[in-house]
Amino acid sequence: MPTNTKTVVGHSATDKVLLYGGLPLLGGALGFFLPRIADWAAGLRWVPWQGLFETLAGWDAWWVQLITIAVGLVAGFVLGAIAMDDTLRITVTNNDVELLKNEKTTLVPRDRVAAVFLDGKELVLQDRDSGELAREKHDQLKGDTPKIGAAFRAHGYPWSDGGDPYGDRFRRWVEDDPELPPAVNAVLRARAKASDSKDDLRELRGEIAKLGYVVRDQDKKQYWRPTR
Repeated sequence: MPTNTKTVVGHSATDKVLLYGGLPLLGGALGFFLPRIADWAAGLRWVPWQGLFETLAGWDAWWVQLITIAVGLVAGFVLGAIAMDDTLRITVTNNDVELLKNEKTTLVPRDRVAAVFLDGKELVLQDRDSGELAREKHDQLKGDTPKIGAAFRAHGYPWSDGGDPYGDRFRRWVEDDPELPPAVNAVLRARAKASDSKDDLRELRGEIAKLGYVVRDQDKKQYWRPTR
């Protein structure tokens, strides 16, 4: 029977302690030892940027060390915050699914979901027409990925252990594919050129969905299939 409470999958409490505690401490320690590290590197003539290391090695005043420690602490905290922000947070309830990543939220009502599965490192929610309601890269370690399926099963979602039920319909895209409408070929062509921009890839994936097709990426290649 589905649980009545929400289930959240993302960074564990231990991960948060390491990110918000461990990284700042590491940064602070690096700041403390920076002059010593620079002095050691300056003595190795084969190491590049000798001038920079000699300058850093001369920063031996106590107040300079306090500044480098503070900078290290702040840098560690910022890196931890960036890592947290870039991690997919999945919140599952009996009524909907919320996906939060990079301050962007996708909310999918339960009654629209016909299948949920993992496609490599991506979580996919599929509708009854085999179209994609959401596709987001998750950050769980291999041993922790069962937590994702367990979260959806706990709330009665149709979890697919075998991946995409329509996965065998995907075909690799080639430019000006005669089996695709010109509009779809045009979007896929633009998408191929935008392979380094996550926002552009997401936006163009949405345009392809509006045209009745699904696209997935594998090894920097695009694969497509029609929705039914």
